[in-house]
Amino acid sequence: MINRSTGYFCLSLLLILGVPAVRAQQPETDPAAAQAPTQQAPTQQAPTQPAPAPQNPLTQQEPSTPSAPIVQAPPELPKYPDVRLPGEYGFWISINGSDPREQPIFDKGHASTFTQSGYVVMQGHPKAAEGAEIGIALGLHNALRLSYFRDQAQGNFTNGVELVVPGQDFAAGNYLSTSYTLQRYKASFDYLTWPYPVESRRFRLMTLWQFEYMTMKTAFNAPLLPLTDANGNPYIGADGNPISYASQISKSIISPELGIGLREYLTKNFRLELNGTGFAIPHHWTIWEADVTANIRIKQFEVGFGAKAFHFKTSPEQDFFSRATLASPFVSIKWFSQ
Repeated sequence: MINRSTGYFCLSLLLILGVPAVRAQQPETDPAAAQAPTQQAPTQQAPTQPAPAPQNPLTQQEPSTPSAPIVQAPPELPKYPDVRLPGEYGFWISINGSDPREQPIFDKGHASTFTQSGYVVMQGHPKAAEGAEIGIALGLHNALRLSYFRDQAQGNFTNGVELVVPGQDFAAGNYLSTSYTLQRYKASFDYLTWPYPVESRRFRLMTLWQFEYMTMKTAFNAPLLPLTDANGNPYIGADGNPISYASQISKSIISPELGIGLREYLTKNFRLELNGTGFAIPHHWTIWEADVTANIRIKQFEVGFGAKAFHFKTSPEQDFFSRATLASPFVSIKWFSQ
């Protein structure tokens, strides 16, 4: 009993005495240093890259290089020469004639202040209405033309009613003479509209752009009325001048004209041609012209024959005006430089 107690006592004593010795052998540490955070040397880190997405080995395919599409240019269309036919190159000079049988009308207008009649049918028939033309080709199939036309006639009649004309008042039953001169000056640009390109085609559709100056001069007289007395002394009028029964007046139209021209070359030396132009402003003036011809080429000359018609009416808003529709056969002779 004593021995077991003595043993427990000794063991307890050893444990009590041995703990301080073990603690004495351990180095003492600074409390402030123990509490300071530990510093580590900075280390260089490689930039992080996203991990590649997992690929399905069953669907993964080799990348293919896109190839450019092969484009083949269409073959060029065959080119045909643009053939120019007579009248489409060089320049030309032409003279022409016609024989209109219609008679122009002279009448009073809305601005007149008298109540008597002013209606006169101009008398006579022209021996011939003549004209001339100069043209030059522009471009491949266009042309510029300058033309002139003149028509004149004179005749006599006895008026059945009192008649008033510019500056004169004729009693009914007077023997009167009339005369007129119609002149026209025209510039025309003939522009190829269809077909284009022409190539070897023989048909032409032209648009005609024209400008015209037309003048109508009318004259009246009473040749049988006496101008002197029995002694040969001239009668004196109210104005103190010798009396005269002659009277004249001119009316004109200055107007653009638009139209269509058709050309058909049946052969190189035979051509059919149809033209129509005109312009009008209501209550002011009206003007139009049309012609159809067949033309035969013989070397550098061309002979044309056919028919033409021309209509005009000067402004009825004035004191007097003139109007006429003239139609007749038509003949022309044309010389070409080439």
